[in-house]
Amino acid sequence: MVNEVLWREAPPVLPASILDCLTEPASLSLRLQAGGRRFAVTVLSQGEDRVQADEAEALDLAEGEPVHARHVLLTLDGTPVVYARSAVAPSCPSWLPVLARGSRSLGLTLFGELPALRREPLRYGLLANGHPLAAAAARVEPAASYPARRCRFLLDGSPLLLTELFLPALKDLL
Repeated sequence: MVNEVLWREAPPVLPASILDCLTEPASLSLRLQAGGRRFAVTVLSQGEDRVQADEAEALDLAEGEPVHARHVLLTLDGTPVVYARSAVAPSCPSWLPVLARGSRSLGLTLFGELPALRREPLRYGLLANGHPLAAAAARVEPAASYPARRCRFLLDGSPLLLTELFLPALKDLL
């Protein structure tokens, strides 16, 4: 289900405040909102994309096949703090309506609005600029690497893969 080279059961060594967010077992959106800062979701793109090498197995697809992907920034007081990608098979009737949410947080739905949802354990990585999502995050806020977490959710037997990269500005806003 996961690429063991990139995605592991244990998080990387990080400062305590970032580690607490990275390992948050519930909704990251709710965690960020609890800090009292203005939280928002900015949709960067949504629609057809290609499955990435480290996503293929988790999505039951071959590398390079089409996916429906949603790329967003989570912001605090207008500052981007998390870059996230949600990916599903493009013909998935269960997930496409869930992803068609505009600037509403996906986390709020994943943690409370779908009783039939099954969540697999969080996996962690430190993504360097060679990873496509790290390259996308670098266009928002450059860094040598990004602490990241990934989780696969199953709804009606269909997988959604959510990957969240933590941008350097987050440490200053916690």
